[in-house]
Amino acid sequence: MISLAQLHTKLGRDLRPASGGHVVRRQISGVHISELEDPTPYLEGGELLLTTGMPVSGGEAKVHAYVRRLVERGIAALGLGLGAGVDEVPPALISACASAGLELLVVPEGTPFMDVSRAYWDLVGREGQTDLTASLGTQTALARAATQPDALPSVVKALAQALGGWVAYLPADNAVETLWPADNHTIVEQLRRETSRLDMAVTHSASTFQIHGTDVVEYPVLVGRRTVGFLAIGAGRKLTRADRQVIMTVCVLLSLKAAQQQESDATAAALGSAVTKLFLTGHVDAGRALAPDFGIMVPAGAVRVLVVRGGTDAAEDYGELESRLRAATGWPQAAGALRSCRLRHKANGVGFYLLDAEHDAGGIPDSAVGVSPRDPRAIAGNIVVTAVLSRPMPLARVHDEVGQLAVMVRALNDGQIVDVPEGALDPRTQGWVEALRSYQRADLIGSVRAYLRHRGQWEGAARELGIHRNSLRHRMGIATELLQADPDDPDVAANLWLAMRWV
Repeated sequence: MISLAQLHTKLGRDLRPASGGHVVRRQISGVHISELEDPTPYLEGGELLLTTGMPVSGGEAKVHAYVRRLVERGIAALGLGLGAGVDEVPPALISACASAGLELLVVPEGTPFMDVSRAYWDLVGREGQTDLTASLGTQTALARAATQPDALPSVVKALAQALGGWVAYLPADNAVETLWPADNHTIVEQLRRETSRLDMAVTHSASTFQIHGTDVVEYPVLVGRRTVGFLAIGAGRKLTRADRQVIMTVCVLLSLKAAQQQESDATAAALGSAVTKLFLTGHVDAGRALAPDFGIMVPAGAVRVLVVRGGTDAAEDYGELESRLRAATGWPQAAGALRSCRLRHKANGVGFYLLDAEHDAGGIPDSAVGVSPRDPRAIAGNIVVTAVLSRPMPLARVHDEVGQLAVMVRALNDGQIVDVPEGALDPRTQGWVEALRSYQRADLIGSVRAYLRHRGQWEGAARELGIHRNSLRHRMGIATELLQADPDDPDVAANLWLAMRWV
């Protein structure tokens, strides 16, 4: 906006203070001319009001009433034109303006009010061009920053420098924030509290509040209707229209970057799921051969299989699971192993994670991994997760054990997380499954599984398999010989069922 001082500088003696001192740097919203005794219904506030003196030609009481109305309306200044109505400034007007704190200016005889108005709009035009040039330059710099590999820190820094203040970007999933200046961490918790209090993730609207006496404006960054983050700005000054245009440009850039990242994450998750499925189904060599083409690092040593029931597909929703997994299993690097895991697959409402059993977080404490302070059983909202974590095993054994882990997780109470101890099943189970699988002349795995599912009822099991019950009897006889154990023994049946449920 244009100030009285700028207008005085441009007009010189054609607009001077009545007191003969300096013109204040008060901003004005426009120039208005009126000879009405009460022009306030036609004013918005903030204007420089010009008059030839007709409204102040009466007594002192009338002058004070006139000035009081202008002040109550919020008029920035009063300009008195000499020569048409009055030849000199009335002392009563000087006194009234001084008492009310209203700036009084004089337009000398011979200077048209149109010159004052024209000078104001000339300044407005020049300021608009300056703001436009600065805005275009800033937006060009922001566009360049957005193309950098570290786009988010670059954009935040560029915006903060353009506004001359600080800027913070807070991901909606409580991940690590991005700040400029980078050491301005004292504001983060207050920003998160205000964001939560104002419920910005739900309202999708910008908000203004104060931190340490400084006005802060915060905008949600959206991808579709989903809030992915919050952009907070402490400019330390009143934001101009050009500033707000730049901020909206940054919000659009961040939204585009977030959308690109989501698409990239979805692609990476699909590729990781495909490789994981190969390992889960026993195709270890194929999985190891394919993983490098997708940029996936496969653990060179042992893995631990995490099977999860409940929760969501979004990786950012697993902060609470990471914390609880570490606490329930006593595995110091559990949280880091889960956060860095790309071998994930979901099927039939159960999630499978192949975690590096020898994961090394490089000295980073588990507390640095994103953990949200929510209900100890919840991941997102009211969703509750249940999980089973296996002991370390080679990838070649995952196919043989993942079925029993899935059965176990379905049998747990909601919210339980269990670390499966060594020897949870009969040690002969692995040999039993291999012996049945190695038989080539009939599907003994399917036959034994159907027999166990129907609790030894020949008719039901044979009907499921589509064979005669005598054929099933023959197959079970062969299976008994290979197992060297009785499938009707409750302990044998229980261990076989857990091992073969998902084979």
